[in-house]
Amino acid sequence: MKSVLIASALLLAAGFARAEVKDWHDLEKVHHHIQESIKEMERARAANHYDMQGHGAKAEQLLREAEKELHEAVEAAKKH
Repeated sequence: MKSVLIASALLLAAGFARAEVKDWHDLEKVHHHIQESIKEMERARAANHYDMQGHGAKAEQLLREAEKELHEAVEAAKKH
């Protein structure tokens, strides 16, 4: 399971690196992807009875932090 999470994170990061961000609409799309990732992480943790030696909880926490920061970035970009 850990290797699946790592591979998913790497694919997500690679997609963001290749994405061409032009304005806040593009950031909004990234924000949506992070929200979907949080939902997937919740399902994965539940399917594994939340037993991932704390790694699943940490990954979910980091996704939630990223979601919050992206939300703030979108709001800031909208103001400019």
